[in-house]
Amino acid sequence: MEIQKLAVVTGGAGFIGSHLCERLVKEGYQVISLDNYFTGSRDNHVAGVDYREGHTKDIEKLVPEKPEIAFHLGEYSRTAVAMDEPATVFDLNTAGTMAVAEWWRQRKCKLIYAGSSTKGAPDRSDGISGRDLSPYTWSKAVNTELVANYARWYDLPYAISYFYNVYGPRELAGRYGTVVEIFYQNFKKGEPCRVNGPGTQTRNYTHVLDTVEALLVIAEKGVGDEFGIASDEAFSPLELAELYGLEVDLQPPRKTSRPSSTVVIDKTVALGWQPTHSLKDYIAEKKNN
Repeated sequence: MEIQKLAVVTGGAGFIGSHLCERLVKEGYQVISLDNYFTGSRDNHVAGVDYREGHTKDIEKLVPEKPEIAFHLGEYSRTAVAMDEPATVFDLNTAGTMAVAEWWRQRKCKLIYAGSSTKGAPDRSDGISGRDLSPYTWSKAVNTELVANYARWYDLPYAISYFYNVYGPRELAGRYGTVVEIFYQNFKKGEPCRVNGPGTQTRNYTHVLDTVEALLVIAEKGVGDEFGIASDEAFSPLELAELYGLEVDLQPPRKTSRPSSTVVIDKTVALGWQPTHSLKDYIAEKKNN
């Protein structure tokens, strides 16, 4: 009888993490999820996954096993809201990821780290770079450097991926939500959507199943940094509102506002990955349900 490979997913009860856990189980992995349920939900639990509740700071105690592969997705992940709670950001993203790095050093498994594409955003007109927009963007940029350095210092296998505005089933609305689902909730309630100015900056939107597929390809073949995961579909908030048929309540720009995204997916595509889902199709389907 073949022994199952073990995969660990931090943030496994979250939006992206739950889809990743589901796919890993289908691929025949034994899967452990570590989640503190800050934005994760027990409603996202997948049959066959071993769920452990706790902070990534305690990963050594909570996940003593040695996996073949670890996916570190369990971090704080909102740019603007992070301005209101930097201590929470640094607790989850800095202290937590330091502990994950040490846990990884002891086990020498392959680590797939989910970085933030804000690191590569072009500088604003005032000279502020994407990595310096908020405590979130800064912590994520530093963590990519931490992971790369740990790999070099201790000869550890790794790959760093970068997400671009992931959408799909189980997406959050509310304080920690993302725009596709927030606008959908506006659509359902028949209310205007809030757009921070100028509203013309574009973002690339990537379906969660395309994102998970890329993570598996990167886990298998990827080595090193700069594995962007993005669809080639780009929309501005105003165009997104138009897809939903929403009235727009235009607000002043946020302090964390940034220009249109720069998308770099060459290394991921070179591994054989291509996105297959369309945001326009997804929104059309959501509107009809």
